[in-house]
Amino acid sequence: MNRIRTRLVLAFLVATIVPLIATLWIMTSLLEQSLGFATTEQLDRLSTSLQETGRHYYQQARENLRTLAETNSLSHKTFSLGERTTWPEGVGDFWDSSEPERFAIAGPAGSRLDYFLRHGDEVWMYSRDLDNVRMDELSNQYREARRLVQLAEERDLRRGFTTTLLVLVISVWLVSFVWMIYLANRVSRPIQQLTAGMAQLAAGDLDTRIESTSDDEVGRAIQAFNRTAAELKQNRERLVYLTQIASWQALARKMAHELKNSLTPIRLTVEEILARQPSSDRPFMEEAVRIVVSEVEALERRVRAFSDFSSEPALHLTALDVNEAIQERVSLLKTAHANVRYTLDLDLSIPDARGDADRVKGILTNLLENAAEATGAAGEIVIRSRTDAANVCVEVHDSGPGLSADARQTLFEPTITFKERGMGLGLSIARKDALLCGGDLMLMDGKLGGAAFQLTLPVDNGTRA
Repeated sequence: MNRIRTRLVLAFLVATIVPLIATLWIMTSLLEQSLGFATTEQLDRLSTSLQETGRHYYQQARENLRTLAETNSLSHKTFSLGERTTWPEGVGDFWDSSEPERFAIAGPAGSRLDYFLRHGDEVWMYSRDLDNVRMDELSNQYREARRLVQLAEERDLRRGFTTTLLVLVISVWLVSFVWMIYLANRVSRPIQQLTAGMAQLAAGDLDTRIESTSDDEVGRAIQAFNRTAAELKQNRERLVYLTQIASWQALARKMAHELKNSLTPIRLTVEEILARQPSSDRPFMEEAVRIVVSEVEALERRVRAFSDFSSEPALHLTALDVNEAIQERVSLLKTAHANVRYTLDLDLSIPDARGDADRVKGILTNLLENAAEATGAAGEIVIRSRTDAANVCVEVHDSGPGLSADARQTLFEPTITFKERGMGLGLSIARKDALLCGGDLMLMDGKLGGAAFQLTLPVDNGTRA
């Protein structure tokens, strides 16, 4: 599954569909509100009609009350001027206005119509109920309706609707845009890191590594890049080492040839001198010749070692049971080191390795012999076997004194040693053979306080699970 493509598709959907849905929802909500405001015109017509109806009803009630008063069909109240102090407020106001007649709304909530009429020094008041019509309430309702209409007219609904819609849509779009930028950075940043790392690697910096916290395609590409960089560095080190070995082999071949050419005449000449000496000087000469011949033979052994180092026998890569080779070497060598304790920690489930059987046995022999010499009497050697993704690994740990910093730097370089049982070429030959088999021989941290070496060999493809 292409996770990057899926993320981009999902980001596109989130950035388009979600804002579209939000916009539609906002527009629908605003439309509903605008429809609610659309009744303002209807309310205006209703208030106007109410006003006309109230005015018409009031005019009709006045005419009816005046007719009843003129035909004496309705009783009236009389308020004389001598009783001015007891008049109701409405009567006094009418008398003071000098009007010939007046109609006034009275009663609870304006439910009565009063008609004031002058008669000499008296005021007659005719009254009539308005049949449950409360003129004060009707006026209040009309005023409230007109207030609402005026407020609605003061509002610019079109501009308000447009402004609100634009603000909300832009806000939603900005949020989506920021989210898209965030997703784009999340996707592009690892790619930029990978591109920069590849540029550094191409420039020759094989120590370049990129941190990765994801497990998607880009994360796996970064992990593959880190593995490739590590393998390139390791392969370059191996190539440099093999190139150095080739140079050392050419030097050793020339050196062995020159020494061999010089040692043979020296030995023959010394033996000829001994043969021509008189009997009286023979004991001294025999001892001198023995010493010279012994040293010549030692030099010849070193010459043969350099010849072996410079030679390149044919390489035969086959499937190899590493555990079996370890057990064979240990059983063969531990008789020569009876006081050394050998501990085998073998993984019996490891697959076969691919390598040259003779070279691998030679490497194991060299490592075990060096470990036995380093531990001395009553020492301990631990041999482990394990496997990783592509290699079979053999570890040899000893309880010896370990290696100095200087020794670690030149450990695999061919040197000349005059130890009784060493030539100074064992580890360089061992690592060269490991590299020719497709593996490597490396120094590692010891678990017993001494030195430790790790031999890696590729897993045989024919037996890989």
